Amino acid sequence: MQYRNLGSSDLKASVVGMGAWAIGGGASWGSKVDDEEAIRTIETAVDSGINFFDTAPAYGWGHSERLLGRAIQGRRDQVILATKCGLWWDDDRGSFFADFEGRPLYRSLRPDTLAIEIERSLQNLNTEYIDLYQVHWPAVEPEQTPIADTMEALLKLVEAGKVRAIGVCNVSEEELQQYLACGAIVSDQFRYSMLYRSPEKDILPRCQQQGLATLTYMSLEQGLLTGKVTAETVFEQGDLRTHAGWNPWYLLANRTRVIDLLQAWKPLCDEYNCNLAQLVLGWTLAQDAVTHVLAGARRPDQIRQNAAAGDLSLSAEIIERMNQDLTDLGEPNPDP
Repeated sequence: MQYRNLGSSDLKASVVGMGAWAIGGGASWGSKVDDEEAIRTIETAVDSGINFFDTAPAYGWGHSERLLGRAIQGRRDQVILATKCGLWWDDDRGSFFADFEGRPLYRSLRPDTLAIEIERSLQNLNTEYIDLYQVHWPAVEPEQTPIADTMEALLKLVEAGKVRAIGVCNVSEEELQQYLACGAIVSDQFRYSMLYRSPEKDILPRCQQQGLATLTYMSLEQGLLTGKVTAETVFEQGDLRTHAGWNPWYLLANRTRVIDLLQAWKPLCDEYNCNLAQLVLGWTLAQDAVTHVLAGARRPDQIRQNAAAGDLSLSAEIIERMNQDLTDLGEPNPDP
């Protein structure tokens, strides 16, 4: 496993981290997850060299955080814990975000809700401090807390020893610059994959210029790029992958194109003694300015495979070949 610092911090994180969205459970996460197996998966991740875990209160309404907190007891000094703030459901403070799993979610980066969130996450994770505390989504109208006010509240948490470093997620390039102007942040987390490359136009080069760690999520496109999703795969009712607006690559005609591409890459897997998921993660880590990839897992065998990608080094010729194949693949048809 390779390890890299999170930006300017002294937090040395595995280049492949475990994203803990899926273990939150619920229909939108794909299927119910067995808690004991999720805990074994986290323990296996640590044993396999992964020391970086990313979660959020909204993943299962705190369930993901609580599972992670249980799994790392006795090993807290071996892991880097990242969680988030800014999605709120206690009341209607903030700006309405979405109805999710039967509850209204609000974007709230107000100092008063942040003060509640940090204590709740510390309790859920059963820890005295959080290594990386991230703004989950930027604030929006009508209740758009000024970034300076949010950063002031977060910096106070650093001063109090409750947070070691601050990061942001899902921000525009302009919002990123505003956060940087208000205080030290070390990372930016955003969606990025070989099927979703728009961050290459702005966010990735800006992070590289500013010396920020980049934490990519959905780099396996929720399983589509693992080779395990087929044309016959049927998703459970409520699964986000059934909504074309969420990810048009899952529409059958588009999905088939991706499956054909992955099939053509099977000889590359043989050459590098890896599976398709590892090949895709290796490609992602090889891209300019990408420092860390967050990959979800539900079972110990999955996290072992993800961890092995942290050692994979693809040649420039293979990267060039894969890039050409991706160019030939083109964009998804929104209405095939």
